[in-house]
Amino acid sequence: MLYRELVDIYEKLTSTSSKLEKRDILSDFLLVVPDEILPFITGLLAGYVFPKWTEKELGIGPKLLLKVVSKITGITEKKVEELVYSSGDFGEGIERAIEQKKQQTFFDANIEITYLMDLFEKVSSYSGKGSQDKKIKYLSKLFSAASPIEARYLSRIILEQMRTGAAEGIILDAISKFSDIPRKDVEKAYLLTNDLGLIALYSRRGIVELSKLNVTVGRPLKPMLAQIAGSIDLALKDIDEPEMEVKYDGARIQVHKSGNTIKLFSRRLENITQALPEVLSDLKSSLIPNNIICEGEVVAYKDGKIAPFQYVLRRLRRKYQISELSEKIPLKLFLFDCLLIENKSLIDLPLKERRNILISSIKESKIVRIAENIVSKDPFEVKEFYDKSVNEGHEGIIIKDYLSQYQPGARGKKWLKIKRTLETLDLVIIGAEWGEGRRKKWLSSLLLGIRDEEGSFLPIGKVATGLSDELFNEITEQLTPLILEENGKTVTLVPKIVVEVLYDEMQHSPKYESGFALRFPRVLRIRDDKDAYDSDTISRAYEIYESQEKTF
Repeated sequence: MLYRELVDIYEKLTSTSSKLEKRDILSDFLLVVPDEILPFITGLLAGYVFPKWTEKELGIGPKLLLKVVSKITGITEKKVEELVYSSGDFGEGIERAIEQKKQQTFFDANIEITYLMDLFEKVSSYSGKGSQDKKIKYLSKLFSAASPIEARYLSRIILEQMRTGAAEGIILDAISKFSDIPRKDVEKAYLLTNDLGLIALYSRRGIVELSKLNVTVGRPLKPMLAQIAGSIDLALKDIDEPEMEVKYDGARIQVHKSGNTIKLFSRRLENITQALPEVLSDLKSSLIPNNIICEGEVVAYKDGKIAPFQYVLRRLRRKYQISELSEKIPLKLFLFDCLLIENKSLIDLPLKERRNILISSIKESKIVRIAENIVSKDPFEVKEFYDKSVNEGHEGIIIKDYLSQYQPGARGKKWLKIKRTLETLDLVIIGAEWGEGRRKKWLSSLLLGIRDEEGSFLPIGKVATGLSDELFNEITEQLTPLILEENGKTVTLVPKIVVEVLYDEMQHSPKYESGFALRFPRVLRIRDDKDAYDSDTISRAYEIYESQEKTF
């Protein structure tokens, strides 16, 4: 199969906003893709080359791609960059640059999908000294062979900025249609594997084969999430047998052990094992079973006291001098759930049984602990537990249904959180303005976006105050490579960076496309542990607005 056939599908997807049409386009195409390339093609349709948990990555940023295109076209990097900014889209800018050269000198070649698979595998294998030159060499061959429109989509897939509207849910719909397997069975298999390509392949073999897919060590599950509860009393009314746990202000991680191999995954399903050497070391002696998957929260400490969440993120981002940082910012891991034991999935068991299995599977150490909990329906006991948690520096508590099964990726009333802080929203930065005076080197006046049901990000407010110089600098470093368009001091950004935002009130507003505006929004922190599609949705804004109306 040729890459241009996939590009034709990208074009068809881009030309329609109808979910049903997108589903049908994908279904008809996936039906004819050969088995040997079906998993790879499915990933490319979803907008990625490798699933995050595989540890493979291309390691190619915008600047390296500009260098490649400049090299094969003879156009300066600055000029290619200008084409990108003027078009407002990285892929279209690259397309224009290639188009200019193609008209003068060389012809397009046929790019086979198998060739592309092999090339991406080779590029992902290079790291360290000299790796950039090798990557440039292979990418130069690829882009030299590509037509302008192929170059557009190659650029987008390499930078994971596909923008065809083929969201995860639509691809699952398409797999269900072409395989004639009920959507709920396709989705269940996906939640257990987090691999769309694998689901497409097994769905083609029929429901019996698909149902054999299960929780597997080394392949992380999307975490089950908690919903915010209005009060302890309301939370206790919703749950028959409540169990309370400390809500730690840390980073959620999933621990996978198979024999002597242990891997740690973030809530974004990224492998973060190398960033947590002391946690890894203690887990080797703390985990009793040969095979286990368990979950917990990593918390940072400074001067013997719980440190803010940002300290954990510093550890997770660090790639070098980790041992030096681990002495300055030591960590502890508090485990609270067990999802697999000796290759037997536990997610269909009630939490009560899962926790008992967890306790019997762990030898606690200085670093690895079992999360503190109580089981009670007495509001006074629960309040006492909440006060103790907050006084010790934690965020609050999570009230869980002790009889509930583990539901990967779900957020519902089986887990409810009571936090000491006011309501916050996780929003995406979709635009900004360059500052003035002392702040002229920073992107400020950040435009915040909230996700709608279609996966687009709608403006909901601007924030320009309350950020420290350190946070302004950090945000600017992360946002600058994501600039799509500059108009004077105003920039449009790829929606990628998630920030946690505190505000005083949710208001109706005709000013913003979302229909809402935040009163006095303040950025609390960057949420590096979240993808844009893990951010809050417009339906959450409606919930908050309606709850305010009832309160007032």
